[in-house]
Amino acid sequence: MTSPRPAAPPAGDTPRSLRERVYEELRERIIEAEFPAGTRLVEREIAEELRVSRVPVREAMQRLETEGFLSVRPRRGSVVTEFGPEDAEHLFDVRENLEGLAARLAARHAGGAQELRALEELLARARAAAESGRLREAVSLNADFHRAVVGLSGNPLLVELMAPLDSRLRRLFRLTSAASDGEPMCGAHERLYEAIRDRDEAGAESLARAHVAATRASALRLLNDRRNQAG
Repeated sequence: MTSPRPAAPPAGDTPRSLRERVYEELRERIIEAEFPAGTRLVEREIAEELRVSRVPVREAMQRLETEGFLSVRPRRGSVVTEFGPEDAEHLFDVRENLEGLAARLAARHAGGAQELRALEELLARARAAAESGRLREAVSLNADFHRAVVGLSGNPLLVELMAPLDSRLRRLFRLTSAASDGEPMCGAHERLYEAIRDRDEAGAESLARAHVAATRASALRLLNDRRNQAG
């Protein structure tokens, strides 16, 4: 375990909030590659580090297994799963269609000044981070932008469908983003924002799909290169 030992849970922590806190901690470490693919997670060790009982750790690990972040292997226990080209292909197939729909609906519904300002702020912060070389921050903010567009769709079912994909998308962005991606990604998001602002439904959907297709090509190329080098 490489992360610093967090403070003991607050005295008022409810069982549910404790479970969520442990789950989010482990999920973020996997997303940020602090626990790379192949890392064995030992329930007892994690519980000791987080200074909690083994029950919330066990529940968090079961949830992460259900979401595809962990797998149980014979004689090894819970291991962080690899995120390979096949996983990315499946995610991009779903993402292209749902994000295209989200962008179209956002252009239809997101007319409020406050909503548009929130998108503008995310874009400005992401560009500043990219131009300053803060790649991890830029990746996180760009993921926030995608989430915000889905939230502006006005369709609670779509929001519900996309929620389980959010963490997988963030892991994919973290694994496949490079410093040179900052400008293209920011530019694509700014054009998408303009289409949403202008209520251009067809344009917004087309831009969202094109953006996903472009990121698909670069991400798969990188993941395949890594697999070939490892093999």
